[in-house]
Amino acid sequence: MNTISNDIDEWVAFLGKAEIPVLRNTARELRRLQADEEKLSLRGITQVVSQDPMMVFRILRYMQQHKRENQLQDLILVEQAIMMMGMSHFFRDLPPDPTVDDVMRNDMVALTHLLKLIRRAHRAAHYSYEWGVMQKDFHVIETRTAALLHDLAEMLLWCFAADRMMAIFRMQQADKSLRSHIVQMQVLGFKIMDLQLRLIEHCELPPLLSRLMQDDAMGEQQVRNVTLAVKLARHSANGWDDAALPDDYKDIADFLRIDTEKVKQIVGADSGNTA
Repeated sequence: MNTISNDIDEWVAFLGKAEIPVLRNTARELRRLQADEEKLSLRGITQVVSQDPMMVFRILRYMQQHKRENQLQDLILVEQAIMMMGMSHFFRDLPPDPTVDDVMRNDMVALTHLLKLIRRAHRAAHYSYEWGVMQKDFHVIETRTAALLHDLAEMLLWCFAADRMMAIFRMQQADKSLRSHIVQMQVLGFKIMDLQLRLIEHCELPPLLSRLMQDDAMGEQQVRNVTLAVKLARHSANGWDDAALPDDYKDIADFLRIDTEKVKQIVGADSGNTA
Protein backbone atom coordinates (compact mmCIF):
# COMPACT_ATOMS: atom_id res chain seq x y z
CA MET A 1 0.00 0.00 0.00
CA ASN A 2 1.24 3.47 -0.79
CA THR A 3 0.05 4.67 2.62
CA ILE A 4 0.29 2.20 5.49
CA SER A 5 -3.12 2.10 7.16
CA ASN A 6 -4.38 0.82 10.50
CA ASP A 7 -7.81 0.22 8.98
CA ILE A 8 -8.45 -3.48 8.55
CA ASP A 9 -11.08 -2.80 5.87
CA GLU A 10 -8.52 -0.97 3.74
CA TRP A 11 -6.09 -3.85 4.09
CA VAL A 12 -8.76 -6.40 3.14
CA ALA A 13 -9.67 -4.40 0.04
CA PHE A 14 -6.02 -3.93 -0.92
CA LEU A 15 -5.00 -7.59 -0.48
CA GLY A 16 -8.16 -8.75 -2.20
CA LYS A 17 -6.96 -7.28 -5.50
CA ALA A 18 -3.19 -6.90 -4.95
CA GLU A 19 -0.65 -8.51 -7.26
CA ILE A 20 0.49 -11.25 -4.89
CA PRO A 21 4.14 -12.26 -5.34
CA VAL A 22 5.23 -15.88 -5.61
CA LEU A 23 8.36 -17.71 -4.57
CA ARG A 24 11.34 -17.50 -6.91
CA ASN A 25 11.48 -21.30 -7.14
CA THR A 26 7.80 -21.38 -8.16
CA ALA A 27 8.46 -18.95 -11.00
CA ARG A 28 11.55 -20.84 -12.15
CA GLU A 29 9.91 -24.27 -12.13
CA LEU A 30 6.71 -23.12 -13.83
CA ARG A 31 8.68 -21.45 -16.61
CA ARG A 32 10.74 -24.62 -17.00
CA LEU A 33 7.57 -26.72 -17.34
CA GLN A 34 5.97 -24.26 -19.74
CA ALA A 35 9.05 -24.34 -21.98
CA ASP A 36 9.10 -28.14 -22.19
CA GLU A 37 5.83 -29.46 -23.63
CA GLU A 38 6.93 -33.06 -23.10
CA LYS A 39 7.21 -32.53 -19.34
CA LEU A 40 4.22 -30.18 -19.03
CA SER A 41 1.41 -31.87 -17.11
CA LEU A 42 -1.36 -31.02 -14.68
CA ARG A 43 0.35 -33.05 -11.97
CA GLY A 44 3.68 -31.32 -12.58
CA ILE A 45 2.12 -27.86 -12.27
CA THR A 46 0.21 -28.90 -9.15
CA GLN A 47 3.35 -30.24 -7.46
CA VAL A 48 5.07 -26.89 -7.98
CA VAL A 49 2.29 -24.51 -6.97
CA SER A 50 1.09 -26.55 -3.99
CA GLN A 51 4.39 -25.72 -2.25
CA ASP A 52 3.78 -21.99 -2.52
CA PRO A 53 1.05 -20.66 -0.19
CA MET A 54 0.83 -17.35 -2.02
CA MET A 55 0.42 -19.02 -5.41
CA VAL A 56 -2.24 -21.30 -3.94
CA PHE A 57 -4.06 -18.21 -2.68
CA ARG A 58 -3.79 -16.58 -6.12
CA ILE A 59 -5.33 -19.65 -7.77
CA LEU A 60 -8.21 -19.97 -5.30
CA ARG A 61 -8.92 -16.22 -5.46
CA TYR A 62 -8.90 -16.32 -9.27
CA MET A 63 -11.30 -19.27 -9.40
CA GLN A 64 -13.79 -17.54 -7.12
CA GLN A 65 -13.56 -14.34 -9.17
CA HIS A 66 -14.25 -16.36 -12.33
CA LYS A 67 -16.74 -18.81 -10.88
CA ARG A 68 -18.97 -20.41 -13.47
CA GLU A 69 -22.73 -20.18 -13.12
CA ASN A 70 -23.06 -23.96 -13.24
CA GLN A 71 -20.31 -24.53 -10.66
CA LEU A 72 -22.02 -26.08 -7.65
CA GLN A 73 -19.01 -26.58 -5.38
CA ASP A 74 -16.38 -24.21 -4.06
CA LEU A 75 -12.90 -25.26 -5.15
CA ILE A 76 -10.26 -25.89 -2.53
CA LEU A 77 -8.19 -28.48 -4.43
CA VAL A 78 -5.47 -26.79 -6.48
CA GLU A 79 -5.25 -29.59 -9.04
CA GLN A 80 -8.99 -29.46 -9.66
CA ALA A 81 -8.87 -25.68 -10.02
CA ILE A 82 -6.07 -25.78 -12.60
CA MET A 83 -7.84 -28.57 -14.49
CA MET A 84 -11.03 -26.48 -14.71
CA MET A 85 -9.03 -23.42 -15.73
CA GLY A 86 -6.97 -25.27 -18.32
CA MET A 87 -3.18 -25.16 -18.44
CA SER A 88 -3.00 -22.58 -21.22
CA HIS A 89 -5.34 -20.23 -19.33
CA PHE A 90 -3.38 -20.85 -16.13
CA PHE A 91 -0.14 -19.59 -17.67
CA ARG A 92 -1.92 -16.73 -19.41
CA ASP A 93 -3.99 -15.47 -16.46
CA LEU A 94 -1.74 -16.38 -13.53
CA PRO A 95 1.84 -15.74 -14.69
CA PRO A 96 4.40 -16.49 -11.96
CA ASP A 97 5.43 -12.91 -11.31
CA PRO A 98 6.32 -10.81 -9.51
CA THR A 99 8.44 -12.89 -7.16
CA VAL A 100 8.95 -12.12 -3.48
CA ASP A 101 12.58 -11.35 -4.34
CA ASP A 102 11.38 -8.65 -6.76
CA VAL A 103 8.99 -7.11 -4.24
CA MET A 104 11.40 -7.28 -1.29
CA ARG A 105 14.76 -6.79 -3.00
CA ASN A 106 15.59 -3.80 -0.81
CA ASP A 107 14.86 -5.57 2.47
CA MET A 108 16.73 -8.85 2.76
CA VAL A 109 16.06 -9.09 6.50
CA ALA A 110 12.30 -9.02 5.95
CA LEU A 111 12.65 -11.49 3.06
CA THR A 112 14.49 -13.86 5.38
CA HIS A 113 11.64 -13.64 7.91
CA LEU A 114 9.12 -14.32 5.15
CA LEU A 115 10.98 -17.37 3.87
CA LYS A 116 11.25 -18.75 7.41
CA LEU A 117 7.50 -18.33 7.81
CA ILE A 118 6.85 -20.12 4.52
CA ARG A 119 9.18 -22.94 5.54
CA ARG A 120 7.17 -23.23 8.75
CA ALA A 121 3.98 -23.40 6.67
CA HIS A 122 5.48 -26.26 4.65
CA ARG A 123 6.14 -28.18 7.86
CA ALA A 124 2.62 -27.57 9.15
CA ALA A 125 1.16 -28.76 5.84
CA HIS A 126 3.34 -31.87 5.95
CA TYR A 127 2.31 -32.73 9.50
CA SER A 128 -1.35 -32.14 8.75
CA TYR A 129 -1.26 -34.36 5.68
CA GLU A 130 0.61 -37.19 7.43
CA TRP A 131 -1.74 -37.19 10.39
CA GLY A 132 -4.77 -37.12 8.11
CA VAL A 133 -3.45 -40.19 6.28
CA MET A 134 -2.87 -41.96 9.61
CA GLN A 135 -6.49 -41.27 10.55
CA LYS A 136 -7.80 -42.27 7.12
CA ASP A 137 -9.33 -38.82 6.67
CA PHE A 138 -10.84 -38.40 3.21
CA HIS A 139 -10.14 -34.66 3.31
CA VAL A 140 -6.37 -34.71 3.77
CA ILE A 141 -5.77 -32.34 0.84
CA GLU A 142 -8.19 -29.79 2.28
CA THR A 143 -6.58 -29.89 5.73
CA ARG A 144 -3.12 -29.71 4.17
CA THR A 145 -4.18 -26.60 2.22
CA ALA A 146 -5.62 -24.99 5.36
CA ALA A 147 -2.38 -25.64 7.27
CA LEU A 148 -0.32 -24.24 4.39
CA LEU A 149 -2.44 -21.06 4.28
CA HIS A 150 -2.98 -20.70 8.03
CA ASP A 151 -0.51 -17.79 8.27
CA LEU A 152 -1.14 -16.32 4.81
CA ALA A 153 -2.06 -12.84 6.08
CA GLU A 154 1.19 -12.70 8.05
CA MET A 155 3.12 -13.61 4.89
CA LEU A 156 1.37 -10.89 2.92
CA LEU A 157 2.09 -8.31 5.60
CA TRP A 158 5.80 -9.19 5.43
CA CYS A 159 5.57 -8.44 1.70
CA PHE A 160 3.60 -5.19 1.95
CA ALA A 161 4.21 -3.88 5.48
CA ALA A 162 7.68 -5.16 6.37
CA ASP A 163 8.45 -2.20 8.67
CA ARG A 164 5.40 -2.93 10.82
CA MET A 165 6.20 -6.64 10.95
CA MET A 166 9.79 -5.93 11.96
CA ALA A 167 8.49 -3.67 14.74
CA ILE A 168 6.30 -6.52 16.02
CA PHE A 169 9.21 -8.95 15.83
CA ARG A 170 11.57 -6.65 17.75
CA MET A 171 9.00 -5.95 20.46
CA GLN A 172 8.42 -9.65 21.04
CA GLN A 173 12.13 -10.38 21.01
CA ALA A 174 12.66 -7.70 23.64
CA ASP A 175 9.83 -9.04 25.83
CA LYS A 176 9.05 -12.75 25.40
CA SER A 177 5.99 -12.42 27.64
CA LEU A 178 4.16 -10.15 25.17
CA ARG A 179 1.13 -11.83 23.62
CA SER A 180 1.12 -11.75 19.83
CA HIS A 181 -2.39 -10.36 19.43
CA ILE A 182 -1.68 -7.50 21.85
CA VAL A 183 1.45 -6.42 19.97
CA GLN A 184 -0.37 -6.72 16.66
CA MET A 185 -3.14 -4.44 17.91
CA GLN A 186 -0.57 -1.90 19.07
CA VAL A 187 1.41 -1.86 15.83
CA LEU A 188 -1.15 -2.72 13.14
CA GLY A 189 -4.41 -1.71 14.75
CA PHE A 190 -5.88 -5.19 14.24
CA LYS A 191 -5.09 -8.87 14.82
CA ILE A 192 -3.49 -10.67 11.90
CA MET A 193 -5.86 -13.65 12.15
CA ASP A 194 -8.83 -11.26 11.95
CA LEU A 195 -7.33 -9.89 8.75
CA GLN A 196 -6.86 -13.43 7.47
CA LEU A 197 -10.46 -14.48 8.08
CA ARG A 198 -11.82 -11.23 6.66
CA LEU A 199 -9.65 -11.64 3.56
CA ILE A 200 -10.91 -15.18 2.98
CA GLU A 201 -14.49 -13.96 3.30
CA HIS A 202 -13.86 -10.93 1.05
CA CYS A 203 -12.36 -13.10 -1.69
CA GLU A 204 -15.23 -15.56 -1.24
CA LEU A 205 -12.84 -18.44 -0.77
CA PRO A 206 -14.40 -21.74 0.34
CA PRO A 207 -15.92 -21.41 3.84
CA LEU A 208 -14.23 -24.71 4.68
CA LEU A 209 -10.87 -22.91 4.60
CA SER A 210 -12.05 -20.39 7.16
CA ARG A 211 -13.53 -23.08 9.40
CA LEU A 212 -10.36 -25.18 9.33
CA MET A 213 -8.35 -22.15 10.44
CA GLN A 214 -10.58 -21.38 13.42
CA ASP A 215 -8.20 -22.41 16.19
CA ASP A 216 -10.91 -22.03 18.81
CA ALA A 217 -13.04 -24.73 17.13
CA MET A 218 -10.77 -27.49 18.40
CA GLY A 219 -13.68 -29.88 18.92
CA GLU A 220 -13.71 -30.77 15.23
CA GLN A 221 -11.19 -33.40 14.17
CA GLN A 222 -9.98 -31.66 11.02
CA VAL A 223 -9.70 -28.28 12.74
CA ARG A 224 -7.74 -29.94 15.52
CA ASN A 225 -5.44 -31.50 12.95
CA VAL A 226 -4.65 -28.10 11.40
CA THR A 227 -4.27 -26.31 14.74
CA LEU A 228 -1.92 -28.91 16.20
CA ALA A 229 0.15 -29.04 13.00
CA VAL A 230 0.53 -25.24 12.97
CA LYS A 231 1.45 -25.14 16.67
CA LEU A 232 4.06 -27.88 16.29
CA ALA A 233 5.59 -26.18 13.24
CA ARG A 234 5.70 -22.83 15.08
CA HIS A 235 7.28 -24.20 18.26
CA SER A 236 9.74 -26.58 16.58
CA ALA A 237 10.97 -23.70 14.42
CA ASN A 238 12.63 -22.45 17.61
CA GLY A 239 14.49 -25.76 17.95
CA TRP A 240 13.50 -29.14 19.36
CA ASP A 241 14.28 -27.92 22.87
CA ASP A 242 11.46 -25.34 22.82
CA ALA A 243 9.61 -25.35 26.15
CA ALA A 244 6.18 -25.61 24.51
CA LEU A 245 6.92 -28.86 22.66
CA PRO A 246 6.19 -31.36 25.48
CA ASP A 247 2.61 -30.08 25.66
CA ASP A 248 2.37 -30.29 21.87
CA TYR A 249 3.51 -33.92 21.96
CA LYS A 250 0.86 -34.76 24.57
CA ASP A 251 -1.90 -33.08 22.56
CA ILE A 252 -0.82 -34.81 19.34
CA ALA A 253 -0.57 -38.16 21.12
CA ASP A 254 -4.12 -37.74 22.36
CA PHE A 255 -5.28 -36.72 18.89
CA LEU A 256 -3.60 -39.65 17.11
CA ARG A 257 -4.16 -42.10 19.99
CA ILE A 258 -0.50 -43.03 20.25
CA ASP A 259 2.13 -42.44 22.94
CA THR A 260 4.30 -39.34 23.10
CA GLU A 261 7.51 -41.20 22.21
CA LYS A 262 5.89 -42.37 19.00
CA VAL A 263 4.84 -38.77 18.29
CA LYS A 264 8.41 -37.55 18.72
CA GLN A 265 9.55 -40.25 16.33
CA ILE A 266 7.05 -39.52 13.55
CA VAL A 267 7.58 -35.74 13.66
CA GLY A 268 11.35 -36.08 13.58
CA ALA A 269 12.10 -34.73 17.06
CA ASP A 270 14.31 -37.68 17.94
CA SER A 271 16.56 -37.02 14.95
CA GLY A 272 17.81 -33.79 16.51
CA ASN A 273 17.41 -31.97 13.20
CA THR A 274 16.84 -28.25 13.29
CA ALA A 275 13.29 -27.37 12.33
